[in-house]
Amino acid sequence: MAIGMSVFIVSVNTAVAHNLHVGKRRMRSAIGKRARAGAVEVAALGLEGDEQVELSIHGGISQAVYAYPVEHYAYWQQRRQALRLDLFEQALPPGTMGENLTITGLLEQHVFVGDKLVGPNVVLRVTRVRQPCSKFNAVMGYATAAKDMVTQANCGFYLAVERMGSVEAGQTLELQPGAQEVSIASQAHAMWARYAND
Repeated sequence: MAIGMSVFIVSVNTAVAHNLHVGKRRMRSAIGKRARAGAVEVAALGLEGDEQVELSIHGGISQAVYAYPVEHYAYWQQRRQALRLDLFEQALPPGTMGENLTITGLLEQHVFVGDKLVGPNVVLRVTRVRQPCSKFNAVMGYATAAKDMVTQANCGFYLAVERMGSVEAGQTLELQPGAQEVSIASQAHAMWARYAND
């Protein structure tokens, strides 16, 4: 990891819970997030205006904010086009992956549990990799999307809020090293091993 690496916030995204069809079931979800303009308040349990339905997956103190690198969007665009899901080649908007922060300049292999993202008005601490579920399959439009996310180790990561404040698109966060014991990419690969053995 490069000490003092700069991470740029491309978009800040929130959503209220809505009905989502997952196979033949209808479930509540706030995965389809949309970009917000201006500063968005960040409290201990997440962003103002953002609902979290299944707190074991996204929510609580240790999973208050979800960050996802915009660099991975090209993979999903190409994957959906290969499956003929994007016949009109429409760009996937920020927030599609369910992330609160669409970021650039920081990939999973450069992030460790305990690292901090320090902004002008907030401090966020990396806690764990995102584990995708069937709701992600529904949003992406095909049954193995979650498995693809883990296989590619492009899961993004969860953040706890160490200092409450605000975030907005266009801000720069500074990556500061933490304990550097467990890499986020390693966590994603460990998940893939579990997938492969199921």
